[in-house]
Amino acid sequence: MRRWLSLLFTALLLLALPACGSAPQEESDKTPVQAPIQESEPEPTPEELAAQEVEDLLSSLTLEEQVGQLFFVRVPEADAVADVSTYHLGGYILFGRDTQDKTANDLIQTLCGYQDAADSDTGIPLLIGVDEEGGTVVRVSSNPHLRASKFSSPQRLYAAGGMDAILRETREKDRLLAALGFNVNLAPVADVSTDSGDFIYDRTLGQDASATADYVSSVVEQMTADNMGSVLKHFPGYGNNADTHTGIALDQRPYETFTQSDFLPFQAGAASGRGKTAVLVSHNIVACMDPDLPASLSPAVHDVLRQELAFTGVVMTDDLAMEAVSAYAEDGAVAVMALEAGNDLIITTDYRTQIPKVIEAVENGALDASVIENACRRVLTWKQELGLIPSGA
Repeated sequence: MRRWLSLLFTALLLLALPACGSAPQEESDKTPVQAPIQESEPEPTPEELAAQEVEDLLSSLTLEEQVGQLFFVRVPEADAVADVSTYHLGGYILFGRDTQDKTANDLIQTLCGYQDAADSDTGIPLLIGVDEEGGTVVRVSSNPHLRASKFSSPQRLYAAGGMDAILRETREKDRLLAALGFNVNLAPVADVSTDSGDFIYDRTLGQDASATADYVSSVVEQMTADNMGSVLKHFPGYGNNADTHTGIALDQRPYETFTQSDFLPFQAGAASGRGKTAVLVSHNIVACMDPDLPASLSPAVHDVLRQELAFTGVVMTDDLAMEAVSAYAEDGAVAVMALEAGNDLIITTDYRTQIPKVIEAVENGALDASVIENACRRVLTWKQELGLIPSGA
């Protein structure tokens, strides 16, 4: 019996001992440490992807190509296809001479030829623009081969059927222009004029600032929905000024007139454009903002547009070949002045002279390269918004 009890005690003792090679187990009051969870990088937003597409494209362009993108020029009478690649142009604007007597197929083939030349050069499509305001300025519908009758003026449409009539014609206009190959209509006119004696009156709605702002907002919203680029003109507001095609126009109105009236349609249009609208700056000298320089060449006027009105899109000049600005630049380098003032796009017939002057100004340090880069970035972004280059979305 004693032997059996001794064996049982030994067996129980062995069971209580730790297994061979294992360390004694000790209790711990410490919480087990868990490995940190690795958080994945957030996916870039469509806006970030789109912005990166622009940056990648911008960085791939030479100085000459960047400068060329800043010129939205009148189609020349000769060598139009060749000049697209020679000057790396950003876009062409067609006038009545360029559409006259052409059939729809003629015009489509012509514009396709311009785009093919751009594709073979930088691969960046051209802005193809036209002034098709309706009424007195109709570069396309003045040709009966393209439309049976001219598009009506905003005033006439408004009197006949209000905004509904204006928007119906806006939609028809956008469809026609897009079918022909245009992607920008330099419209609507955002100037406020109620005096039939004003130079600009016939091209405006002919109503007060509030009604004009509603008109501009509605038209731009429709153009945006139709993916047609719009251009608000003529900042900071033409008022009762003379025609700057033939000379200087001096605007003596107080600043309050602009803040309470002229600026309102531009602000309304910019808000409705959602990135697809640009602003065109006039050649008027607006004394309350800059008594010395035409608005198109004035840094002060562009500061008002950028800072006080907070416009971030493309800003373009009126035609720099007009007499109102030709005398202001040393050595004729008016495009250099325009870019220094804050414009992104240069409208001119004189691009064969102006583009080399801009390149020279950058190369000799007279114009900072960042001015070109910032302007080109906005131009490429506008093209992207219009679906001409990839959006990254």
